[in-house]
Amino acid sequence: MTTHRTQRFKSNLRIERDNAVLYGRLAKLARNERLATAYRRIADIEQTNAGFWEARLREHGETVPPPRTSVRVRVLSWLAARFGTEFVMPTVVRMEHADHLATPVDRQGQRNHFADDALPMRHGRHATQSGNTLRAAVLGANDGLVSNTSLVMGMAGASTGDHAVLLAGLAGLVAGACSMALGEWLSVNSSREFYQAQITERAERLAVAPEDGLQYLARTYREKGLDAKAADALAKHLLDTPRAALDTMVREDLGVDPADLGGSAWSASISSFCLFAFGAIFPVAPYFALHGSQALAASIASTLVGLVLIALGTSLFTGRGLMFSIARQLGITLSASAITYLVGHLLGAAISG
Repeated sequence: MTTHRTQRFKSNLRIERDNAVLYGRLAKLARNERLATAYRRIADIEQTNAGFWEARLREHGETVPPPRTSVRVRVLSWLAARFGTEFVMPTVVRMEHADHLATPVDRQGQRNHFADDALPMRHGRHATQSGNTLRAAVLGANDGLVSNTSLVMGMAGASTGDHAVLLAGLAGLVAGACSMALGEWLSVNSSREFYQAQITERAERLAVAPEDGLQYLARTYREKGLDAKAADALAKHLLDTPRAALDTMVREDLGVDPADLGGSAWSASISSFCLFAFGAIFPVAPYFALHGSQALAASIASTLVGLVLIALGTSLFTGRGLMFSIARQLGITLSASAITYLVGHLLGAAISG
């Protein structure tokens, strides 16, 4: 058996074990029994899949590695315990999808629980939209870290002095955070206005031509697996309450919760400001206490710490390994910082001289 194939089998085993542990923990944290039952069912499926790969390894004379809970599972479990299972589910789904793409080995009939009804929360696209908070948080912090590190390195390269570097870093932090906050506020408000207009249009159509709404709802339920008679009956029952019919049409057609419409613009704005500032403070903080080369070295070290934290968050929703995420994050930030440092040095020399 080739080493490459052995590693693929072991990778599949690790994925299934992680999923089994994670869904088992989510079952304990679920707020209602329906979700808990679904999570337990998935955990059992993943445990069965793990047994499948253990058997394959033994058949080929390989040692089955002992179970080990990954950092991703621990962090996602921690987040679920504090913010609810719905907060992490889109990340969990994305993570598993990425893992399966990264290890495309035939499961020989192993069931994919995402293809059936094992996850009752997958009733609309709004579940994924509302659960992207973790991804947005990581990206916001990443923007703050990369942009402000580049700014600080550019000012340091220009040899403008510690005071100027600190002021520039703080200005970059505030300006960038305000820009992010305003952009997020406009984005969420624009989205809400769009959905509100769509809801109003559907409400008017439902009032003028209820038979169109009846056909749409009946077709929707037939696509979900109901027979024609049951789908027609359910659609007629919903139309007896126009508000319920409109709510269903909006959820199914637009994939949003009519009561939420993408969340609060102010909450999104404030969180974007804070997250950008969180990432941007890493390269700036050492200049409050240190000077000269010591401040620059400490800024680089602090930035590396921020890189690791953000790479950890990135690995959660991409499904890629932590070391890969750290290396990619390091490469991006170092490239941007090196360019701005060089440009700052050249401009500083040209201006001073």
